[in-house]
Amino acid sequence: MPLPLYLLALAVFAMGTSEFMLAGLLPDIAADLGVPVGTAGLLTAAFAVGMVVGAPPAAVLARGRSGRSGLLGFLLVFLAAHVLAATTTSFPVLLATRVTAALANAGFLAVALTTAAALVAPERKGRALAVLLSGTTVATIAGVPGGALLGTLFGWRAAFWAVAVLCLPAVLGILRGLPAPDGERTVRPALRAELARLRRPRLLLVMLLGALVNAATFGGFTFLAPLVTGTTRLGAVWVPVVLVLFGAGSFAGVSVAGRLADRRPGLVLTAGAPLLLAGWPALALLAAWPAAVLVLVFVLGALSFAVGATLITRVLYEADGAPTLAGAYATAALNTGAVLGPLLAALALDTAAADRGPLWVSTALVALAVPVALTGGRTFATARVGSGA
Repeated sequence: MPLPLYLLALAVFAMGTSEFMLAGLLPDIAADLGVPVGTAGLLTAAFAVGMVVGAPPAAVLARGRSGRSGLLGFLLVFLAAHVLAATTTSFPVLLATRVTAALANAGFLAVALTTAAALVAPERKGRALAVLLSGTTVATIAGVPGGALLGTLFGWRAAFWAVAVLCLPAVLGILRGLPAPDGERTVRPALRAELARLRRPRLLLVMLLGALVNAATFGGFTFLAPLVTGTTRLGAVWVPVVLVLFGAGSFAGVSVAGRLADRRPGLVLTAGAPLLLAGWPALALLAAWPAAVLVLVFVLGALSFAVGATLITRVLYEADGAPTLAGAYATAALNTGAVLGPLLAALALDTAAADRGPLWVSTALVALAVPVALTGGRTFATARVGSGA
């Protein structure tokens, strides 16, 4: 894999850390800025919504620019938003920086997905996507706990400064690692033609499946902490251990799927989807057994990201011919799930299922996806590699 892919993954790592680190910082932010914790929670919602709605407009905004200049622009905006967030004493300004950072993140990821696919041979898109998404999975392993630790030791602003600093080598890497525009105008399809790709049933299918699987993933992952300290009866010290296990599993799943998503996507979907459907209820039923929880969390992280990464790779294949918006479609599918999953899972916490409720929500979401995934797996297994056909 070319070096620029790893530089893009570094930026994705910084952005993934920023997206998830607020979970452990909200009480300190609320106390420092004089707002209720519930109000501080708007920071998380604002970022999530910005990610969902931001990808297509940001990708269109970058249309006509080289991938290098688009990535650099989005990354610099993201960096500046974190510098302002780390220095402001105003909650409305902090909220605005989260929206700005989310829009920049969405734009960066949309362009990065397309750029990553263009850096490799057509039949290696899955491998390239695995490298790129490894930035997110490593963020769940190291970045998020690290941000929480920085916030505990040095205050919540230190975590924002750390994310800004992480962006600097990525900026230099993009400047030095990606080729500069050669001065020739890139011929792109008309924007209307790219938007017309959304009428393709298979593209809509993989976007829907990607959103459902990602919703199940983040619905369950977001509320692992109350499960660990509640039903599982492990101390709070075990929460980061469980989160790291999930992150390690996700890294393993992305790595394995990257080797199969191009040539054997049907195998990943037809094998992984039923196992996911069995795994989420198994975790709910065995949640009182700590050893089972530790094993299943790793396995579910691996399966969730293996299936999810394969589906996002298929979005890039099915959106072939839409160079501006292919990454935006993939980003929108990812983040629609990342928003809806935790919202539905939060509602389940107030039911009789209590801290197991989010796991049953994840089960239901995967149950919706599995019949379609099995059908789609057979379809994708016959699809020509490197083509949306």
